[in-house]
Amino acid sequence: MIREYLAIALALTLAACAPEREEASDSLYKVQDVFTPLPGGKVKMEGHFDDYINLSLNNWAKGVMPYDVVVEFFRSGRKQFALGEMPGKSLRSNALLWRYTRDPELKALTKDVVYSLIGTAKENGSISCTPVEEQPGDRDGDIWERKYVLLGLSQYYLDVERDSVVLEAMEKEARSVMDQVGPAPKKSVTELGWSSTKIESSSILEPFMRLYFITGKKEYLDFATYIISSGGNKGSDIFALIGDGVPVREVGVPYPKAYEMTSVFEGLAEYYRATGDERWLKCLTNFFNEVREDELTIIGNGGDDVYWPELYGEGWGNAAVEQTNPDIKRMMETCVGVTWMKFCSQYLRLTGDPAAVDCIERYAYNGLIGAMRPDGKGFSYVNLLNGPKVTNHGWGMVIDGLPVTCCNLNGPTGLGYIPYVAVMQAKEGPVVNLYNKGVYKAVTSDGRYVSLGIDTEFPLDGEVKIAVFPSGSGKFTIRLRIPSWSVNTVVSVNGKKVNDVKAGSYLTLSRDWKAGDEICLSFDMKATLIMAKEGRNPQGKDFQAVQWGPLVLARDEKIDTSYASPVKVLAGADGVVEVKRIAPELPGTKVEFLVPTTAGDIRMVDYASVDCWEGSRVQTWLPIMK
Repeated sequence: MIREYLAIALALTLAACAPEREEASDSLYKVQDVFTPLPGGKVKMEGHFDDYINLSLNNWAKGVMPYDVVVEFFRSGRKQFALGEMPGKSLRSNALLWRYTRDPELKALTKDVVYSLIGTAKENGSISCTPVEEQPGDRDGDIWERKYVLLGLSQYYLDVERDSVVLEAMEKEARSVMDQVGPAPKKSVTELGWSSTKIESSSILEPFMRLYFITGKKEYLDFATYIISSGGNKGSDIFALIGDGVPVREVGVPYPKAYEMTSVFEGLAEYYRATGDERWLKCLTNFFNEVREDELTIIGNGGDDVYWPELYGEGWGNAAVEQTNPDIKRMMETCVGVTWMKFCSQYLRLTGDPAAVDCIERYAYNGLIGAMRPDGKGFSYVNLLNGPKVTNHGWGMVIDGLPVTCCNLNGPTGLGYIPYVAVMQAKEGPVVNLYNKGVYKAVTSDGRYVSLGIDTEFPLDGEVKIAVFPSGSGKFTIRLRIPSWSVNTVVSVNGKKVNDVKAGSYLTLSRDWKAGDEICLSFDMKATLIMAKEGRNPQGKDFQAVQWGPLVLARDEKIDTSYASPVKVLAGADGVVEVKRIAPELPGTKVEFLVPTTAGDIRMVDYASVDCWEGSRVQTWLPIMK
């Protein structure tokens, strides 16, 4: 197979183009990204992630998604707060999916939705579900909805078509917001929204920064500065608190809504690019490290209902510790996971920190795919690690029998971000972050084109081959991310072993690359035992879990009726579990193992493959046999 990829890579090399700058002028940037995404159409994956992307594309985006109904909210009003987010979310995910697939049917469909949405604009230029005389809406989510209008239209403008009609509509929408929101006598952004914190309205920061970079108009940057100076939250300054190192679960009184807070910090990343103020980099770094260390579960998502039961599992709550708390009923909203993934991509671009990719990888392989319906027609609202894994119960509505929730709409965006970060561009050359089979087209440090053909079955095994095809000769650098979970990774170039390969870092390979050079990686795909920590309920410490490579394993009730029985997994002093890989029993399972315990072997499969959509259950954290 590797020879086939070499041929493909060579054929595509001359078709490659330099990474595009999404925005108008480099002069607007006080901070340049360390890594940038490859241009649209320059990533073509096969297998694992590509399969999931196409399921969602064909069966949700081009399938059951009720575009006409959700656009109608802007003409006739909506029955529930914030339902006007739905068209914008759909446009954003469709634009990202088109950026990757170049599917002409998706493009035509999406353009129709864009023009239909623009056609609902009111006399003051707003594209809003709220009547003009009631704008800006207070508890109906008006500003949040208009934020998603701007995000959806801007994603279309940047990734699909630089249409002047779309840009004009965005600017009118933005001006309608600026006319109504701001210092007195306008309404304060921290007094608008459905929640008691009003944090959701400050997340309009991100699309205003996009407009600034697209147009160069200072009025958009000034409005972003106003949002920052308002503190992002009613009654407290979340930027100052995070900058001072306060844990996120204690930020944003009276409660820390995880999805909305992370959305605000996405906008702060863009604001830092424009201002270069190191206060904001410190704030972004503190937020990243705090969430990564204290708030993420083993499948890469966060939020639980232990600290904040009124939030139904959607608030920061020390989930890294509390994830085994048996009192948990809801946790890990898909909107939180996808937005965290997007924030990590921002932090990666700004800093080049491989820990950001570790977070993206953990969520993408486990939490994101684990929340997706097997047919691609939606995503779970929240996930559980033990018990009923998935549910559609949450904010949204049922349209013609189809549950349409915020998470059903955000899940495809997460899929669209995978090719966005899989292989990226640095000044020195390409950067390989995720090891999915495919062809990736980048440029060298001196502007030549280079194709990377990745041949692998990862994550189903740990062997990866990368064929390098530059145009012409000359030295440049390829960076390879070495995952933090792969303690002993073996790398060779043209059969010669590379030294100093370190887990959790980038391996830098600089040489005069020739067409047909081959990089081989062998990841340390062992199974390891993870022990729970004690949180608010002391019983939470009596659990254990198993991870194989990047994949979290679980017991599936469909395979084993004793799936929830206490066991004691056998592991060596180093925590390694000697599992035996076997053929999967169920057709949708990716990998299956016999896992040794003191009472004999048990069957465990990758968490993402466990299908609980018909009511069965899962056990990821295994109760320890006393």
